[in-house]
Amino acid sequence: MEVRLEGTGGPEGWPVPGCPCASCGRLAPGHRRPSSIVLDGRVRLAEARPAAGYVIRETADGREVTGPDGGRLLYAAGPATGSPRRDADAPFDVVLMDLPDRPERLGDLRRRGRVTPATRIIAVHLDHRVPAESELARRLGFWGAAAVPDGTVVHTASAEAPPWVRPRRTLLLGGSRSGKSEEAELRLAAEPEVTYVATGPSGGDDPAWLARVRAHRERRPAHWQTIETTDLVSVLSCGPRTLLVDGIGTWLAAVFDECAAWPDGTASTGHRAALDRVAERCDALTAAWRGTRARVVAVSDEVGLGVIPATPAGRLFRDALGRLNQALARESEDVALVVSGRVVPLPL
Repeated sequence: MEVRLEGTGGPEGWPVPGCPCASCGRLAPGHRRPSSIVLDGRVRLAEARPAAGYVIRETADGREVTGPDGGRLLYAAGPATGSPRRDADAPFDVVLMDLPDRPERLGDLRRRGRVTPATRIIAVHLDHRVPAESELARRLGFWGAAAVPDGTVVHTASAEAPPWVRPRRTLLLGGSRSGKSEEAELRLAAEPEVTYVATGPSGGDDPAWLARVRAHRERRPAHWQTIETTDLVSVLSCGPRTLLVDGIGTWLAAVFDECAAWPDGTASTGHRAALDRVAERCDALTAAWRGTRARVVAVSDEVGLGVIPATPAGRLFRDALGRLNQALARESEDVALVVSGRVVPLPL
């Protein structure tokens, strides 16, 4: 099938006429017209009227089209409707998807084999939900997808997906409420399988902490697995898979607890031995990070930019986490600092 993308923008295009937001203000009028896709010059995809030789059906994955030549296309924009998804259905040659909406839908399609490495994935319905074209391209790179200009023509028979290249180890640093956890989840949203490794405390009956944990859980795709553990060495040593570790700071705090290493006001031999145990655990984590076969994105707190902590425990923890962040960063292909939701790459 010939797939002509006459427009790739949202329902009102991008920029949205009259919209005062920063995203729309960065673009010239008509930058992306409202999404409009025509198949073989005969079938307008949004209307999906019956046409000889085409099989069109509405499913929970979106509007599925099989053309006269056997080419398969999925148009996934708007709420999912139709019959239940069937894992046995054949994969698609081309997927046109509203990725700014729910990129985890792409991960689910991959998990079920409906999107393969050969599937070309093109983002449509693009609008001011994304701050800028540069940010769109950055996100799509994480998801193995691409955006194309209005007027682009692709063919299901010759569609070639570019290689989906991701770094093995990524360390995301940031302060409290900087957006670092959201950035980690965004980077892995389109992965077929993700294990979320929560290293923080359960929260007990603290309402504020429980609400924070609940918000994190509700953001995650339903098909992700979650484990709660501080044994990161074992997790990193379990072979190829995709991990999101949130986070290194809470892991280190738990290690201080387990090693009884918090300062007690004395410089006793026992406290020095406890600090040595903490250092050994940090060295073991760094070695496991260096040797892991998993693809892993880890979140850690950047604690060296604020005021000097007022307590000995605060200063001890800050220094230990700073050293651990440095050690992990040295063994990472990708390191970034997240500040107010903006991502600043930290190149070598």
